[in-house]
Amino acid sequence: MIDRLEGFYGPLPLPPADPFRLYVWEVLAVNTTPTRRDAAMGALRCIPALTPDSMGRTPRAKLESAVALAGPYRDERLRALAAGVDAFKRNPDLADRLRGDAATARDALALLPYLTTVAGQRLLLFAGQHAMLPEDPDVRRVLDRLGTDGDLMMRELGGMLTTMRRATLYLAHHGGATCLEYDPRCHICPLRADCSFPEGTAA
Repeated sequence: MIDRLEGFYGPLPLPPADPFRLYVWEVLAVNTTPTRRDAAMGALRCIPALTPDSMGRTPRAKLESAVALAGPYRDERLRALAAGVDAFKRNPDLADRLRGDAATARDALALLPYLTTVAGQRLLLFAGQHAMLPEDPDVRRVLDRLGTDGDLMMRELGGMLTTMRRATLYLAHHGGATCLEYDPRCHICPLRADCSFPEGTAA
């Protein structure tokens, strides 16, 4: 299934593996498009301002200009980024703790403000090296329409980190690009042969 999605969409870039960069990536991704998110990330990379120290030293005007590329809610994003910088600087071992055992990682995640539950789970998967399937609504919708249980899928994948990341990446992209909540594009779906979801009946 994931092979077919990769064949259809082509190679997709993974989210950042560095915990702070992924926090920034998540903040920039809220209520915007991937293209705008990536434009803002690119601008911050050019400053450069993608570490807690460098972002903390960056003049406000430069940050505002870069973050504005993500679209609306610029001030809210700037507040979230400032809070993230503070959390990482106050806890210099935060990245290591996010990669620790499950309990340690959850406690560390609680120190990061402004993250939704799903964003936190993605951070643990892609930057914390925890093999898990985030409760992403796009992922769940695709699995539900295919009649696949997420917990069963996790067991079948055997906790393999690379495979969990790849599955999450392509399922989430498919849910956001083709298997939409409303008016799904069933006629072009590469998984259509295995899907029991009737075309044109999205709720």
